Amino acid sequence: MISKSIVNVRYAETDKMGIVHHSVYPIWFELARTDLSKQAGFPYSKMEECGLMTPLIELNCKYYSPAYYDDELVVTATVSKLTPARVVFSYEVYRDDMEKPLCTGYTVHAIVNKEMRPINTKKLFPEIYETMERMMN
Repeated sequence: MISKSIVNVRYAETDKMGIVHHSVYPIWFELARTDLSKQAGFPYSKMEECGLMTPLIELNCKYYSPAYYDDELVVTATVSKLTPARVVFSYEVYRDDMEKPLCTGYTVHAIVNKEMRPINTKKLFPEIYETMERMMN
């Protein structure tokens, strides 16, 4: 499953050179990741109600081409790796032509309880684990 989120670059997201600042891309990753969870039928809010949290433990971005103010972008997200205690999301950012990515990246998240202790999701929350498995492409 791959989500596709549309982003219109706002002026505040650009730097003095007129290009999107590198710090904005992880925010767009979060937007796409949230959309992916909703698309799978299990939004983060529902996961947190069950007592699960997914804190970020690693972030990677690779930049190929700049994006500019008022560009319409597509940010894709998918689950690329899953273990009972971790999930890896992969992202790509495209201009609306979807030809070559402007940026690719991934985030690694621990799966923890409310006390921030790692848990075995497959064993304790099999429905949630199965939903995350469906998010893999």
